[in-house]
Formats: sequence, C-alpha cells, structure tokens
Amino acid sequence: MRILGIDPGFERLGIAVLDPALRKERGEKDHCVVFSECFKTSSKLGFSERLNLIGKEVHKIIKEYKPEILAIETLFLNTNQKTVMRVAEARGVVIYEASSAGLKVFEASPPQIKIATTGYGRANKEQIMKMVKILAEMDTSKTSDDELDAIAIALTAFAHLKVLKK
Repeated sequence: MRILGIDPGFERLGIAVLDPALRKERGEKDHCVVFSECFKTSSKLGFSERLNLIGKEVHKIIKEYKPEILAIETLFLNTNQKTVMRVAEARGVVIYEASSAGLKVFEASPPQIKIATTGYGRANKEQIMKMVKILAEMDTSKTSDDELDAIAIALTAFAHLKVLKK
C-alpha cells in the first residue's frame, strides 16, 4: 500500500511517497522511500499562485506514483495567526487534490508522529530525523527537515494501519 506523506506549508512543502512492497527488492527495512522532495514556492509570487503551484505539484505526484493514502500533519497552534491560516489553506489544497484522486486521508498530530517514529511523544527534531533514517530505506544524505518530516508522517500512517489490521 503506497502512502503519500505531506508536511504542509506554503513556502516549503515536504513530500514523500513510501511503499512497503518494495522492501524485498531494495533492502531489509520495512518501508522504502520511492520519492521525496522539498517543494518550494517563491515569496515573490502571490499567495493564490503559490497555492496553485502546490495543487499542481501534488496532482503530478499522485498521478505519477499512484498512492492510495494521503498522510498529512494536522496544524498545531502557533503565535503567528497569519502563518497558521496560510498553512491551513495549503493543507486544504493538498487534501482537495488527494480527495479528488480518490485517496483516503490520514491525519496525524505532531505528538502522534513523534510516538510512531521514536516511541516518545516529546522527542526532539534530531531524534525523529535519526529514527526516520533507521526505519526507512532511503537516500540517507537527505537533510531537508520538511522532506524528512513528510517521511515521518507516512511512517506514522503505516504504523496506524498496522495496528488497525491487528
């Protein structure tokens, strides 16, 4: 079951596609990263143009990699209301594209992602990034926080689905 993980943002969007079926072909880890990137939009563009680019990129990734599930991080409250609103709008575009393509949507909060990847709900960024590289078959030279967060979100969806199957 292929999962599209998204770390939402309007300036930087972490994107990852994971597929556990490829593990036998590529390695011994449970999850194989088929694709990942940090998609960036220019601050010189208007906000609606940036949302349009995000929608087009997500649409392209869905069409090319054919995931079955979108795993996306829920918003956490932040002191900058304008940023929260803009990220919420970017999330809406991503969820719309996934839903239009027939994907099921899985949402996880930051503490859920920390527990699923490290076993500790208050893990720091470094602990999460270290575990992502241990849990997933991937290019370990990847350093973008947004990209690695997208992988962590997809891993969280896999962990959740695994529990539901039992």
